[in-house]
Amino acid sequence: MAPPLVALKDVRLADGPRFLFDGVDLAIAPRERACLVGPNGAGKSTLLRLLAGEIAADGGERTARPAARIVLLAQEPVLTGATLIEAAMAGGAPAHAAAAALEGFGLDPQRGTVGLSGGEARRAALARALAEDPDVLLLDEPTNHLDILAIEQLEGLIARSRAAILTVSHDRAFLTRTTQRCFWLEGAKLRRLDKGFDAFDAWADAERAAMAEEARRLNKSLEREQHWLERGVTARRARNEGRRRRLMDLRAEKRRLMGEARGSLDLTAAEGSLSGRRVVEARKLSKAFGDKRLIQDFSTRILRGDKVAIIGPNGAGKTTLVRLLLGEEPADSGSVKLGANLQIVYLDQSRAALKDDLTLMQVLAPGGGDQILVQGRPRHVAAYAKDFLFDERQLRQPVRSLSGGERNRLLLARALAQPANVLVLDEPTNDLDMETLDQLEDMLAAFEGAVILVSHDRDFIDRLAGSTIALDGRGHVVETPGGWGDFLSQNPGFLTPPESRPAAKPAAPRTERVKAPSPARLSFKDQRRLAELEAVIAETPAEIARLETALSDPSLYGRDPARFADLSARLDAARTRLAEAEEAWLEIELRREAGGG
Repeated sequence: MAPPLVALKDVRLADGPRFLFDGVDLAIAPRERACLVGPNGAGKSTLLRLLAGEIAADGGERTARPAARIVLLAQEPVLTGATLIEAAMAGGAPAHAAAAALEGFGLDPQRGTVGLSGGEARRAALARALAEDPDVLLLDEPTNHLDILAIEQLEGLIARSRAAILTVSHDRAFLTRTTQRCFWLEGAKLRRLDKGFDAFDAWADAERAAMAEEARRLNKSLEREQHWLERGVTARRARNEGRRRRLMDLRAEKRRLMGEARGSLDLTAAEGSLSGRRVVEARKLSKAFGDKRLIQDFSTRILRGDKVAIIGPNGAGKTTLVRLLLGEEPADSGSVKLGANLQIVYLDQSRAALKDDLTLMQVLAPGGGDQILVQGRPRHVAAYAKDFLFDERQLRQPVRSLSGGERNRLLLARALAQPANVLVLDEPTNDLDMETLDQLEDMLAAFEGAVILVSHDRDFIDRLAGSTIALDGRGHVVETPGGWGDFLSQNPGFLTPPESRPAAKPAAPRTERVKAPSPARLSFKDQRRLAELEAVIAETPAEIARLETALSDPSLYGRDPARFADLSARLDAARTRLAEAEEAWLEIELRREAGGG
């Protein structure tokens, strides 16, 4: 077995009075694909910085293979240089590699670094990291601000990369597709699972059950020892001092176990008065900005209790569609009718409302005082903040001191205190740990009002959405019952970037539900070709998954380079075959819709 590229042994690091890590062992092997998961505040980002050599531990040892290139993509990367090509070369990448990486992410190398959107800045940072051709790539929340197409592109790059990769992410779908080992950081301890992320939840539940049983047995021991101490330690102090020390050790162990137990997050929306059954009814909405048409003849109806996801590439018009549906933006044509008695609350993940110099107390109670109205009843700010895992000491701290996950919890706390019967959530999952995501999902599922969710988190959409509205950025809009998986199966190729689509006569825009095919309008040749393409589209993803699984073996390249090369070539061919089939399928469908079949 090849020696690790970088490793930590018995590492300890304190953050003030508490340990972030205590006796952590971690090794990254060549071509490893691993994830690091754990609650917000556990120290995942700090552990990545330790691996990268950016900070030193208080104790223990870090070793790295000589000349190994270790690159860290930070959670909030900073781009240096006047242009993107300068930023991508800042880590030592050659100009040709930096330019190729930027262009691969759809970025102009000569573009300036000022005024980038969150998604553009993230893609530029990824391009810089990949252009450096690292031996070890450490990714801290790499999917934040990326649209679904960019996330899928990143998944492909990871599958083909020769680097060992350790990822911190909340995106379950992304981790399921890119990892075969999990490290779980919680309570200053690191646990390892030698399986992919799809096995993590069941394994973590079993680990928690074992810890709970250990705590139960410890409680029994404590009760017995405490009973003995109260009954006889004074008379037998000299000859039983050893047993007394054992009691003290048991108490210390219980404190440790209790310290590992995370507080319970209490997510409850402050529901407003009941709206009418109809929340939004939109008919034949169209909207363009100059020559760029975003929405053409789109109709939909959102009812009380509906959970609607809105997806599409960055810049496709998702926010514009939300504003149109809520009557906040005038449409070029079409109509919108809003239901009665709507109370709309936004959760804006741009974090623009969180000013760095404000304290948590000022954010939660902007009018001053120590009370906040929650569900129409006054509550002490400290008690309400505790529901979102903030302790009283943090109330006087400035927002700038919070981690990304803590900022998002603060946004949730502020938004959910307001009475609402319509919740509009813009990328609510960024930086939240998985336990918080689960609780947010449960809260939204139980919310009796309507939820409009703008998100790129495929797993979260699948778990929550009753219908999915997709925009392609060229005016086409479709609405599909179900979540991301349902949309994908019913609309293959819909989100393919425009430059990758075949040139064809513009088709009539898709609106609302996708209609069933009408083979009678196609020639016999096209009908037969369509059946062949649908078979390829149905069968090839399984072949791709099998090849990716085989290539995920970190020892394959060293053990059998020829097989590795053969599998890589077959994987590239399968992906090309699937992409070409989807494009050809779309071309026939466009002809059908345009009446040219």
